[in-house]
Amino acid sequence: QVQLVESGGGLVQAGGSLRLSCTAAGRTFSRSAMGWFRQAPGKEREFVASISWSGGTTYYADSVKGRFTISRDNAKNTAYLQMNSLKPEDTATYYCAASVAGMGGTFNSWGQGTQVTVSS
Repeated sequence: QVQLVESGGGLVQAGGSLRLSCTAAGRTFSRSAMGWFRQAPGKEREFVASISWSGGTTYYADSVKGRFTISRDNAKNTAYLQMNSLKPEDTATYYCAASVAGMGGTFNSWGQGTQVTVSS
């Protein structure tokens, strides 16, 4: 498994931007697909975005498409989520996850989460 630590969350006004980082420990990061998920209070965890090990393939939830961008730097063992045009409904705890089996596999390594709060 990969050990993951998220950072970059915080409080931002609607329309603002944040960039989340997910730093991995371990040798499997560069071979793992990475994903971002979020969970708002009282709601189930939902998929936000994912990226293949090479960075060549990305997927986004419809709710964030055009506003969020997922990327990765394998040399730094870090994945990113650039969030622009933030809305109050983006408020949630954001988690990064890794899948050593690739984009079609199970995300089975998770970080502890970072809180994002968007004020109206």
